[in-house]
Amino acid sequence: QPCSFKIRGRSVRIAPARPASVMSQAVPPLLSVHPSRALVDEKFSVLVENLPPGCPVTIRSLYQSEDKDFWEAYGHYVSNHQGTVSVSEDISLGGTYTGKEAMGLLWSMRPIPGSRKGLRLRKKDTCAPMLVTISVYSGHEDVRDQAPLASALVERWYMAPGVQRIEITEKGVRGTLFLPPGPGPFPAMLDLWGGGGGLQEYRAALLACRGFISLALEYFNTNDAKPKGLDMKCFETAFEIIRSHPQAVPDRVGIIGLSYGTLMTLSLAAECPTIKPSCIVCIGNAHSKFLEEKVGNIDCPMLLINGTDDQNWPTVEVASDIIKMMREAGKESLVTRLDYPDAGHLIEPPFSPHFRAANFMLHGTKKKVMVLWGGKTKPHADAQEDSWKKILSFLQLHLYGAPSLKAKI
Repeated sequence: QPCSFKIRGRSVRIAPARPASVMSQAVPPLLSVHPSRALVDEKFSVLVENLPPGCPVTIRSLYQSEDKDFWEAYGHYVSNHQGTVSVSEDISLGGTYTGKEAMGLLWSMRPIPGSRKGLRLRKKDTCAPMLVTISVYSGHEDVRDQAPLASALVERWYMAPGVQRIEITEKGVRGTLFLPPGPGPFPAMLDLWGGGGGLQEYRAALLACRGFISLALEYFNTNDAKPKGLDMKCFETAFEIIRSHPQAVPDRVGIIGLSYGTLMTLSLAAECPTIKPSCIVCIGNAHSKFLEEKVGNIDCPMLLINGTDDQNWPTVEVASDIIKMMREAGKESLVTRLDYPDAGHLIEPPFSPHFRAANFMLHGTKKKVMVLWGGKTKPHADAQEDSWKKILSFLQLHLYGAPSLKAKI
């Protein structure tokens, strides 16, 4: 409230101080992002300078997907006594995320109000970057109709310079091969996605950036009346394409699967005599009755990754069953298990937005249904970041573990 007092018999009225306004600044705010060009699994720092001390601002990210949908994330900040805001060091007081979250402007992205329902953000063209605009606005109110005080464009890549992308359409195999930069030799990965079908390249592209030849395999699509998941010939051919590549180490090939892809990963490792993976990674574990007497046949290290709030599959229970079968076969030491509290089904590369529910195309039809994946945004984001580091460490140990390869890293 205003206060009044007298000086030399004259009344003086003092109004309360107003929050600092950036609009009255002679020097415009400066927003910088470092690095402005990076791989999607790398962190960036966002810094705003030349603000008045104690100035409330909103920092927002905006991205238009390849389907022309807009996605956003934002945090509310107050500048320090030097007039700066650092997203990496300062606390967001509200928005799509709170607290000290360096990458909250990416992992908390969601469709802007009024968007289509059930959207899921997935990069289709791995040769082009995600172009994300980071902007700073005055105040903590709705900023969508407000002109930004400053903006910066950020490039987020799934392919590093020198990575090669090769389309594969031979011997009944549909997929995309990614080769790391350099002559090699490199270990390799067969990448199997889930029941959504189609060809998803972005994880394989990112694995190639980290030194692994990777083949993203399209083993069925949404127009197939029946998934071709049990046609082992397709997988045998794909595995042989990787193993026989002149830049690959033929006895250092692993398999990574998500959701339905984990069922195929376990099946191939357990019962296909021509496929002997060096290791396997299973994310969001699915299971089937026909595996119950075969999982014990697996002889390679396996990494099981699950979210405890998975609403799509009973993945935690499936992991327990797998470990039980491996224990009975005397092979429990081959299993590494990661359970992430409050994470959902779709554990993807780090800083990917979280989707508790999304549209899903039913096989053999053009009908979409809404599928519940589960998870809470912040714990799910933490799971994606942590699990990716551990996946790379697991692959480094079991595929790059040979002394002859260590020297080439």
